[in-house]
Amino acid sequence: MTLQDGIRLDATARATLLARMRQRAPEPARPAVTPSYDTSFETLPGFEELRLIRATGEALGIGNPFFRAHEGRAGAVSRIEGREVINFASYDYLGLNGHPDVRRGAQAAMELYGTSVSASRLVAGERPIHRELEARLASLHGADDAVVFVSGHAANVTTIGSLVGADDVVFHDALIHNSVIVGAELAGAARRSFPHNDLDALEDMLVHERGSHRRALIVVEGLYSMDGDAPDLSRLVVLKERFGAWLMVDEAHSIGVLGAHGHGIAEQAGLDPARIDIWMGTLSKSLASCGGYIAGPQPLIDFLKVTAPGFVYSVGLPPAAAGAALAALDVMGEDTGRVAALQGNARHFLATAQAAGLSTGTAEGHAITPVMVGDSLKAVLLSERMLARGVNVLPIIHPAVPHKSARLRFFITADHDREQLDDTVRILVEELDESTRLLAALGFAEGDHDAAARAALGGMT
Repeated sequence: MTLQDGIRLDATARATLLARMRQRAPEPARPAVTPSYDTSFETLPGFEELRLIRATGEALGIGNPFFRAHEGRAGAVSRIEGREVINFASYDYLGLNGHPDVRRGAQAAMELYGTSVSASRLVAGERPIHRELEARLASLHGADDAVVFVSGHAANVTTIGSLVGADDVVFHDALIHNSVIVGAELAGAARRSFPHNDLDALEDMLVHERGSHRRALIVVEGLYSMDGDAPDLSRLVVLKERFGAWLMVDEAHSIGVLGAHGHGIAEQAGLDPARIDIWMGTLSKSLASCGGYIAGPQPLIDFLKVTAPGFVYSVGLPPAAAGAALAALDVMGEDTGRVAALQGNARHFLATAQAAGLSTGTAEGHAITPVMVGDSLKAVLLSERMLARGVNVLPIIHPAVPHKSARLRFFITADHDREQLDDTVRILVEELDESTRLLAALGFAEGDHDAAARAALGGMT
């Protein structure tokens, strides 16, 4: 019988029928699409530019000054590609890298503790030599205590990241080291940069912004590694006390360099180092080792030892590195003639360069002297030509320094002699003139050829 014959569907049957009528016919199966993911390093941003600038460098016939292999100890003299050269590219300021006492210190520590402590110091990596080194570093800075990290860069990053956060602000010099910037950014703190050594600008920032933040940290360097000048520490202390801020001084390049005994910028300025909240330093320069440290009040050090990720989650300093640094501190303390020799050489090089008409920027004769070239391509070419003349010195170009401030950077050490310094200035004057002539002959007008310079450097800026 049909519906027309009078058969009626109950409510349940009707609902079932209507549901079936509303059902769509199944769609035909579509072929499966396998997602495509990019796993190529060559498609990373900037890789194609890197390829192009390397090719440009080869076309210009200018070598890459980075990663030059030194075939032995790189002191005032080094060996590159089988040839002895005067070396101005190493910051072994006191000439202690390879010193017999420093070697013995490293060897003795290695014999006793092995080549590694094999764990974080919190777990099983603590050794007496660590605490001995930290006590010596604290004494160097007139501080309560110190904590040593396996990396100077990590020391800044992890310390700043542990001390400040989103409600805080970091004021720093425009030429501050990358590690300070990275630490502030990772911490999420507000970051304010004031023009290089312009403490009037810093004061103005503090007046207008200090009250908007919970904590404030001011960070400067004891000696600026690109320019060779130092800040006004006395005024910085006044500012930090007036505005209720912490003052952190990065002494990576000033320990062993500034002060009659090489104790750094506080000794140079005649200030009580206890008035500075946080001292940072590295073991890789005057102390002829590797690693970084923070020195300061006991609560600060206690806090960092249990909260700073770069300490808590990192292996302890290798015994040989600790032993070398301890021995270097001994030599620096016992042989102050090295500090005096360094300071004399630095002043002599600066005076000689200036007398020869070279531009040395704001350098003050403290172991680091830039010779300002301005044009990036000229700086790269000049470095290449200096090496051919037996002098190893590296160019510094944008973005490591601002546009039109490319330079050659000279690290002066206690082991350089006056003849080497005088010969270098003479060669530099000759090659600076020749580089200008060559670039003009190639059709490069005087200017700031950052892109061409990066090409000549193989992209390593």
